[in-house]
Amino acid sequence: MCGIIGVVSNAPVNQLIYDGLLLLQHRGQDAAGIATQDGRKFYMHKAKGMVRDVFRTRNMRALPGNVGMGQVRYPTAGNAHSEEEAQPFYVNAPFGLVMSHNGNLTNATELKAELFNSDHRHINTDSDSEVLLNVLAHELEHTTRGLALMPSDVFEAVRGVNRRIKGSYAVVVLIAGHGLLAFRDPFGIRPLCMGHGDGHVAVASESVALEGSGMVFDRDIQPGEAVFIDLTGKVHAAICADNPIHSPCMFEYVYLARPDSVLDGISVYQARLNMGETLAKRVISTVPPDQIDVVIPIPESSRPSAMQLAQLLGLPYREGFVKNRYVGRTFIMPGQGVRKKSVRQKLNVIASEFKGRNVLLVDDSIVRGTTSREIVQMARDAGASKVYMASAAPPVRFPNVYGIDMPTSAELVAHGRTVEEIRQIIGCDALIYQDVDAMKQAVHALNPALNGFDASCFDGVYCTGDITPADIERLNSKRVNTAEPTEDTSRLALPNAQEA
Repeated sequence: MCGIIGVVSNAPVNQLIYDGLLLLQHRGQDAAGIATQDGRKFYMHKAKGMVRDVFRTRNMRALPGNVGMGQVRYPTAGNAHSEEEAQPFYVNAPFGLVMSHNGNLTNATELKAELFNSDHRHINTDSDSEVLLNVLAHELEHTTRGLALMPSDVFEAVRGVNRRIKGSYAVVVLIAGHGLLAFRDPFGIRPLCMGHGDGHVAVASESVALEGSGMVFDRDIQPGEAVFIDLTGKVHAAICADNPIHSPCMFEYVYLARPDSVLDGISVYQARLNMGETLAKRVISTVPPDQIDVVIPIPESSRPSAMQLAQLLGLPYREGFVKNRYVGRTFIMPGQGVRKKSVRQKLNVIASEFKGRNVLLVDDSIVRGTTSREIVQMARDAGASKVYMASAAPPVRFPNVYGIDMPTSAELVAHGRTVEEIRQIIGCDALIYQDVDAMKQAVHALNPALNGFDASCFDGVYCTGDITPADIERLNSKRVNTAEPTEDTSRLALPNAQEA
């Protein structure tokens, strides 16, 4: 999962891109990069780390130009520790292309072989993004045939890309001397939108990156659509896929996106409120509200759902956990004992909110379950009489193959287990999950024009329709192994949206 932004302006863009990346930091904190174009020359700086650490004043001064793009990266494929896999990526022909990609190609291995054997292109990393860039470069070379580049050529090249690649992708590309290209996969799995400001046009993963930088959000880029912004700021757009189907990733609304973003016409904050309403109905059917003294969210994405649930059930809503935002990631620390200590360093309890009470803890989702078990124990240690746990998302039973670092089936606490078995593992007195269909209906009601959602990690239905068990096994073998099987990376692998 990554965050991307691209800007065409009549003034230097380095500060705009930097500001946009800060607003997208929640989408990836492993690496960051910015590329700009001044004349026909590209300037680039990228490195591992967060935006504020990667870019110093000297780096910003070395990024001139009125056209540029940037990315924050959280790797799901390739080598997480390789600085050369930080994006953007560059190829010098045709024209000179710089690209950043959010998503995951499910046929990258086959494409890599095609590129080497048929297209005579060399891939130097394990990144599927470099594969995508070279597929685009080959298609552009084929459509232009050495002639001057026209918007129609760009769109024809994107059509070729859509025919060849599978999976999820939201892409921003600089084409030397011509402008900026952005396009989205035919299912619209990963988000991408566009907006404008005083003298500039921009595209970004989330609306907050535009609005928070003083721009006006215009619209979402549609599934299968390509947008080409020339150097004068003129926008050209075309649908470049046959029969696109709008099925955005449900996990964006559950956890990934910032609550102040609007994705595909849906307020992320309102979506989480709606999930809280439907979750309240599930709670009532499991634990009578008169047996619950207080509702406490597990910071921070679960807060809207927890507040709405508490209001509907007529229960007090309290903050029982304080999050230390300055603790490093716990999932990279060796040994279960060290990891447990790190969870307690990251979250501290307000004991007075637990002592002698029956508490309902509300989380956005439960993936591996280890962190949930530790949090339940923290509540008991603080004096809670009973600890109930509710998840605003349904059980995560299947791996994600579209660009979220979701563990293998064997690592998912809900895979092959009943809710009662999961409850026993977590150690709570009652466990309440969101219903899959209720979740879909609650979010879909905010934009009935959508065809549906990719909720594959919950229901096992992969929206592209071309994923087999063998594909999942192969993709899992290439998944970035940044966590041991006992850690819950749904919370610890990504900074919370509200911290960005």
